[in-house]
Amino acid sequence: MRVPRRDDLVLTPTGLRAFGRRLPCSFGRGGLTADKREGDGCTPKGTHAILGLLWRPDRMHRPAERARPIRPGDLWSDDPRDRDYNRMVRAPHPWSHERLRRPDPLYDLVIVTGWNWPRPEPGRGSAIFLHRWRRPGAPTAGCIALHPRDLRWIAARLTPRTRLVVR
Repeated sequence: MRVPRRDDLVLTPTGLRAFGRRLPCSFGRGGLTADKREGDGCTPKGTHAILGLLWRPDRMHRPAERARPIRPGDLWSDDPRDRDYNRMVRAPHPWSHERLRRPDPLYDLVIVTGWNWPRPEPGRGSAIFLHRWRRPGAPTAGCIALHPRDLRWIAARLTPRTRLVVR
């Protein structure tokens, strides 16, 4: 595993270290793993690029210049049989997927990591995001979740070099 840089986001036992701060966060209900599988509820260990930033323009202001809006019909394929597995797709989509434009605020702002990308290996897990938490301490399906204020704070400071480091 690479040595973290100053602009990396580092998951630690006491929170997410980000740009000189330590922020409370939640992660996968299955814990951390070096052998991530689709549906295991684990957060994958490793150093993951930050690929993008998505936001709901009907619910908040654009959080950063590089942010891309989440539109009605935006989905994320989570079916290992799909040729578009672990990629953003559009509705209608015949394979299993997750809606990005959710009725709850969980995905109002999403930081997309490079887990299992750019050539996704079927079954190794999809869509490891940083997103809003349901409530403090509530585990995720494998993503990292933060208070919405902290998530916006991170989004405004991301650089092209920023990575997510999970030890």
